[in-house]
Amino acid sequence: MSHLATTDALFYERAGLDRDRLQALVDDALGGADDGELFLEYRQSEALGWDDGRLKSASFDTAQGFGLRSVAGEAAGYAHASELSEDAVRRAGETVKAVQRGHGGVMAAGPAGTNQRLYSDDNPLNALAFETKVKLLGEIDAYARARDPRVRQVSAGVSGSWQAVQILRAGGERLADVRPLVRLNVAVVMEQDGRMETGSHGFGGRFSYDKLIDPAEWRAGVDEAIRQAVVNLSSIDAPAGEMPVVLASGWPGILLHEAVGHGLEGDFNRKKTSAFAGLLGERVAAPGVTVVDDGTIPDRRGSLTVDDEGTPSERTVLIEDGRLVGYMQDRQNARLMGMKPTGNGRRQSFAHIPMPRMTNTIMLGGDREPAELLAGVKKGLYAVNFGGGQVDITSGKFTFSCTEAYLIEDGKVGPAVKGATLIGNGPDVMTRVAAIGNDMALDPGIGTCGKEGQGVPVGVGQPSLLISSITVGGTAA
Repeated sequence: MSHLATTDALFYERAGLDRDRLQALVDDALGGADDGELFLEYRQSEALGWDDGRLKSASFDTAQGFGLRSVAGEAAGYAHASELSEDAVRRAGETVKAVQRGHGGVMAAGPAGTNQRLYSDDNPLNALAFETKVKLLGEIDAYARARDPRVRQVSAGVSGSWQAVQILRAGGERLADVRPLVRLNVAVVMEQDGRMETGSHGFGGRFSYDKLIDPAEWRAGVDEAIRQAVVNLSSIDAPAGEMPVVLASGWPGILLHEAVGHGLEGDFNRKKTSAFAGLLGERVAAPGVTVVDDGTIPDRRGSLTVDDEGTPSERTVLIEDGRLVGYMQDRQNARLMGMKPTGNGRRQSFAHIPMPRMTNTIMLGGDREPAELLAGVKKGLYAVNFGGGQVDITSGKFTFSCTEAYLIEDGKVGPAVKGATLIGNGPDVMTRVAAIGNDMALDPGIGTCGKEGQGVPVGVGQPSLLISSITVGGTAA
């Protein structure tokens, strides 16, 4: 079944909307606008949490609604409701028309169509019985405790969602997408000689639960969480100061996402509030650094067949061999900047207005063996996993806490350290990339990005990187 047929069944047959009358309301509401759309959404979601040897929480939610947007120049009117009815859409239309007064816009051409399918249409929530999911969490708990007698606590969770969206534009154009998403997380607390430390791991993507319940997959996840906790049990206080830092491949790309990715979103650059504003064509990173945002990778957490404005996702080159060559764009900011949309117009739900957001943001690999990057460092830090971080878009300044890191001593990995924080400036750090590994890897599928109160699923990836110097905040006296 096509995406349009699936969503027609949800919004017209099931919800009782009349397609022709709804289209007439959209045409009327957007008559004097530059752009806009009616965004229809139906979503099912669930989450199960396990802790202290038993099921602690379970939720199942169904949400549906619409968001109607009218764009006039730099302004946008937006109205939304959880009531799917012609009366509600009509009221919303009267509200968003206010932004058009005295404007007299001409509706922009709609997005190009696409036949690509990046993930299954199947609803993962229907694939497994509730009892099977609870049994899986119990097996994770039992496996972790049997794996190592030092395990004191096991927390595990499984979550999934199925989102169906249809986008109506003035003139009768319709676009649709059906998006599955699942995730499994496990965390352990281990105790040794009175000291307690934690470790965690998660994975997921736009597929069914089948991969999550594969014993080979979830056991590997538990093993990784235990490995991290064991490492932390022997960690020492992290040093502080300026030093070379080697970043591992994969999830450490979250630093790239925060320190550089947000600064390359179109709205910040149009408003000139990004540290990268006005630098197209200029060198903003070391030679060899190429960064792309790629929403077309099959089954990945951050991928989209079309974005939330109906634009097909694409592979957008942002930095090429150290030079800034592009931004991530939604339709409004692309038009105002004289550029093309890149499939990055995203929203958390029908209750949120779309804005430029990342999908899967990746630094491409280089030609160096990872061991070479370590071998060239006499004294530094090897950062393997990160927790939370913050960035100031205007200045580019960031802070990131390491959840797994090691000293580098005479070119070799030394003892694990705790409490290490990386402090720097995104654009400046990109110029300090001294070597790029050939081991580019994507994250396991756990990222959620926040911007202006909206959270959306994202992916990251990078190879091992040698940064010549970063400020490390530590805990050593």
